[in-house]
Amino acid sequence: MPLLSKKQPHSPNAEMPKQVLITGANGFIGRALCAEALLRGLPVRAAARSTIEVHAGAEVINTGAIDGNTDWSQALKNIDIVIHLVGRVYQMQDTTTDPLAVFRRVNVEGTLNLARQAIEAGVQRFIFISSIKVNGEGTLPGKPYTAEDQPAPVDSYAISKHEAEDNLRRLAGETGMETVIIRSPLVYGPGVKGNFKKMLHWLDKTVPLPLGAIHNKRSLVALDNLLDLIITCVDHPAAANQTFLAGDGVDLSTTELLRRMAAALGKKAWLLPMPVWVLNRGASLLGKSPMAQRLCGSLQVDINKTREILGWTPIVGVDEALRRTAQHYKTGCK
Repeated sequence: MPLLSKKQPHSPNAEMPKQVLITGANGFIGRALCAEALLRGLPVRAAARSTIEVHAGAEVINTGAIDGNTDWSQALKNIDIVIHLVGRVYQMQDTTTDPLAVFRRVNVEGTLNLARQAIEAGVQRFIFISSIKVNGEGTLPGKPYTAEDQPAPVDSYAISKHEAEDNLRRLAGETGMETVIIRSPLVYGPGVKGNFKKMLHWLDKTVPLPLGAIHNKRSLVALDNLLDLIITCVDHPAAANQTFLAGDGVDLSTTELLRRMAAALGKKAWLLPMPVWVLNRGASLLGKSPMAQRLCGSLQVDINKTREILGWTPIVGVDEALRRTAQHYKTGCK
């Protein structure tokens, strides 16, 4: 669970929403968001595709499979705000013959089905958690992505997220339901899984890694910071019908990030200064070019619009967020 201070929700409006529906409540972000929203006094209804255990106080709804035919009527009763986290995520080794169709079934059709039913149920605001991959796969040095950039999604996952965004904006324009879109880069924090957890494992075991000479710049967002941004968008009047980028406000090279992760674990990183071109060549030969791009390429995010419109700033620094992540890793399930 995140370790936020007991900060009250940003509440420009005196009256808080009657009820918040959080979809994807059994995921890495969803579980933490349910707990944090409850901590800040928001009544939470947690929706997931299977039976889950969430923070005490949340009402739980089992939705079953998410697609264009899902019945959300029970979940949407008396709901004012929907925070939509659920979706088909990027698959490293997707073997489906038509991956875009599969992504669209959940990320586009499933999202729009929920949004249409939310409109019928009288929901005031629909917060959609999207991905920075809608902007593209990488940035040039010193030229971070902004929320106003022309989208340039590349893979099926990003294309489906972009299509969902566009359709939600169209619905917002046709109805009275407000839409808020938050594009997030890689999220890390207590309970993180995937490649970030693998790196924690290798660093904890002091395994030599050929990543000691990478001078890229990448933006990430700590789980605590993302949760705070989402909850800020629940009732902030200026958030209506806006697109925001999430981030920690600090860009790190892969080498620097690994050193900070090792320090958070109480270890010294054993990073070998392998030239980037060698890493790229080896990754290409092994069919791992996308992984090399994430390790060696730059992806910077400009969060100035998020700061200025919402008066928001990241509530936890990178090193503290990494410390909390490492602490959970070392004391929890590895």
